[in-house]
This record gives sequence, structure tokens and C-alpha cells, in this order.
Amino acid sequence: MRIDVLIPAIEKDLSTLGAVVDGVRAQVKHSIGRILIVAPRKPRLLAFCRRKGCTFVDENTVLPLTKKGVVYRSQTWERSGWLFQQLLKLGGDRICTADYFLVIDADTVLIAPHRFRKDGKTVFYTRNWSQPEYFRTYRRLMGHPRPARVSFVTHYMLFERAALARMKREIEARHGLPWYRAVLKSMDRTRPFAFSEFETYGNYMYRTDRSGMILRPARNRSLNTSPEALSPERRKALAKRCRSLSFHKRKDYSRKKE
Repeated sequence: MRIDVLIPAIEKDLSTLGAVVDGVRAQVKHSIGRILIVAPRKPRLLAFCRRKGCTFVDENTVLPLTKKGVVYRSQTWERSGWLFQQLLKLGGDRICTADYFLVIDADTVLIAPHRFRKDGKTVFYTRNWSQPEYFRTYRRLMGHPRPARVSFVTHYMLFERAALARMKREIEARHGLPWYRAVLKSMDRTRPFAFSEFETYGNYMYRTDRSGMILRPARNRSLNTSPEALSPERRKALAKRCRSLSFHKRKDYSRKKE
């Protein structure tokens, strides 16, 4: 099976992005079509794509709105870019061509083998905690409580293009708005963690195709260092108990994923 890979990024992510791409190529046990870097049109990002054999996609061409049209901030936090990236991920069915595409955050490195389809089912990685506001937004957006008792926020997920498009059509029919406008309307934007693309799609699939899902523990580890700082011995030891590492290098909330 061939899959595409979609990675939203900004210039700050260049310190980890190479390791993310290398991890995907080494650990994803599917044929990979294109690796799409969805990002602002900046020289350093364009050069990275040329160097790593990735496809650059200007983030302003994916949706009918740009980052300027996404206002999500308060006097103490700024999360407009973080929210915009989530909408870009949900726009992946328009820019990917494979039937399935893997979305992965630009600071998360796979360190163990991953196969996302098994016996006709999709593997979803989960954890046991999340932000309660994600589920309040989900209920307003979808019209019912979240059905799963686990969290799908594990920094990467395999999307089925047809299912994602179907979910967005259902949102539009329910709200009478473009799906991205419905997301913005359903959020309480006075709260700093009010929407999750992974929780939304994961719970939608759990409700509509539970028998087609395999749930596995994420075993993700967050590290306050850089990929280059890890010795091969340390990485090998971590791979015995972790599937992925997230290098949360920024203290600001401009694009950080929680």
C-alpha cells in the first residue's frame, strides 16, 4: 500500500524537521509516495524540500482562508498558527493523492517500526489523557458526545482521504457553513486548547467505523532536547519502550501541539 505524508511546518521547525522526515522514511513500513511539507514560502524551507526530496506546498494555497483569517489569541497566549496548522491537516484530502495519508507533527520523530494498515483496518495510536475542551468542541461540532474513552492526540495519524472528506461534508450539512468556519464557530476561543483535529477525526471514525480500527498505545516520549543530542545508544534504548519522540523545543504557544 502506498501512502502520502503531510507535515505542516514553519521555519522554527527546521531544527527537527530533517529528523522527522528521516524517521518516517526509516520506520513507516508502507510504500511512501510524496512527503508534502505544508509551510510558508520561505527560502530556507524551500531549500530543505529540495535537499530532502520533499514536495513543498505553500500553506496559503490549501484552504480558502490563510493564517491571517484565523484569530485565536488572548492577552497571555497566541495560538492562531497552531489552529491554522490543524485546519491545514484537515485540508490534506485536497492536496494528497494517495487514498491514505499520514499526518505527523514537525517535532515528532518515529523511532520504532510503524505499519498503519493491518488486515484491512487502520491502526490508531492513543493515550489516556486529553484536554476536556476538545470534547466540548467536538460535541458542538458533531452534535453528539465523543464516543471513544481514549485520546487520539499522539502527534501523528493516518487519514483516509474519502472518510475525511465525508466527515467534512457532514459538518457542513449540520452547520450550513464551510467545515473550517463551522470549526471556528464551535470553539470557545477564550480557552487556549479548544480544538483538536486528531480527536475530531479519531472520534468520527470510532463512531462510524469502529470495526475498522485497531487501537494501540502511543508510547510517545517528550524530550526537552534536540534529535542531534541523542546518542545512537540512547535512541536504541528509548526505542525498546517508545514508538516516537517529541522534541518540544518552544515555550511559546504559536504552533505548539498539546
